[in-house]
This record gives sequence, structure tokens and C-alpha cells, in this order.
Amino acid sequence: MTAPRTQTPQKTQTIQETDVTTGATVWLTGLPSAGKTTIAYELAGRLRAEGHRVEVLDGDEIREFISAGLGFSREDRHTNVQRIGFVAELLARNGVLALVPVIAPYQDSREAVRKRHQTNGTAYVEIHVATPVEVCSERDVKGLYAKQAAGELKGLTGVDDPYEAPESPDLRIESQNQTVQESAASVYALLSERGLA
Repeated sequence: MTAPRTQTPQKTQTIQETDVTTGATVWLTGLPSAGKTTIAYELAGRLRAEGHRVEVLDGDEIREFISAGLGFSREDRHTNVQRIGFVAELLARNGVLALVPVIAPYQDSREAVRKRHQTNGTAYVEIHVATPVEVCSERDVKGLYAKQAAGELKGLTGVDDPYEAPESPDLRIESQNQTVQESAASVYALLSERGLA
């Protein structure tokens, strides 16, 4: 008869979280040249400095890499927003703060994204960067307003294509009245208040 084997105790590994892992989608909607992307990158820097995992889903990059081939019809814009919403929710569900500076001109498209987050129990914050069209056209970061005025561009959101402003966003920013740092700080304050930063 052989003696019973004695089992050597298994070493238990404890994994310590060193990074903050609360995820959320922070959707910044507003007109072209409202300041959405600038605010998002300013906020991203601050959040990363505190150890948060952050991704900025820039609307132009999404159009190039994920939504290539889509136009600017209402249907195509809706499809684009849903694709961005899917990626944002996936990131947020996995502990990333997804900052999404995207025009997303239609209320029903944004609401569908919010519902996707609610269904999966993922935090979602809607920020309206409510810069007036007159200010946006003066900034004209990408020259879109100038092209529209010259008749070279049709379907510019807020000029000859509709923009449905959020009725009750989680935060409304009037970027023309404050610095980029102040705008980013107001979003940061909201995230902190909700335990997301």
C-alpha cells in the first residue's frame, strides 16, 4: 500500500488594483467647432494624471477608421453614432473612461446610445457644449463654415442641417464664456460628484 499523497498548499495570488477602474462614457455633443474635442483632451490629461484609464473617441478618427464609407444622411449619421456608442460602452464596461466628442445631432440617436448603456448598467454622462453657432463659425477650426458660406459644402450641422440640442443634459457648458481648463474642470467636478473620477 502506498502512503496517501500530501497535497502541497497552493499559493494564492492576490491581485491588487493599482489603477482606478471605474468606467463611464462621457458624451460631449455640440455644433462643429463648439470646443468638444479640445475639452475632451484637456480632461483626458487630468484624468490620466490621476491614474484613470482614458480613451478619447474622436469623431473624425471614428469616421476614418470605423465608419469609412458612411455619408452624412440622417440614416448614416445615426449608424455612425450607434457604432461610436457601441465602442464607448464596451470600453466603459471594461473600466475605461471613454470621452466622446461627437456632434451626434439627433436626439433619438443619442437616446439609443444612452439606453444601450442603461441596459448594460454602464455609467453614461451627456455634456452639451452649447457654444452658439455665431461663435463656432468664427472659430471655424476645420474651415467648414467658410466652405458652407462659399457654397462648397451642404448639410453643415446647425446651419443647413438640423442640430437637436439636448433638453436635459447632465451638464451644459457655454465654452465661449470660460477657458478650456474651466470647461474641463466643470466636467471633472460632475464625474467626481458621481464617483466616476
